Amino acid sequence: MADKNMGIFKKIKNLFIDFKNEIKRIVWPTPKMTFKNTGIVFATILIVGVFVFLLDLGLTELLSLVMSVSK
Repeated sequence: MADKNMGIFKKIKNLFIDFKNEIKRIVWPTPKMTFKNTGIVFATILIVGVFVFLLDLGLTELLSLVMSVSK
């Protein structure tokens, strides 16, 4: 039973050693890269938002024409 527990502790130790080694391999983005990517995300959100707004507006108008419902 003691050998089994030692095997578990060794596996846990190896897990943390592997975790530490993986953390060292992370390549963090530079502030310039982060700022650029944030701008891309905001621009994409704006473009998709405008597209959805226009699609909603167009479909509402189409539906009002088909159903002859006034706003």
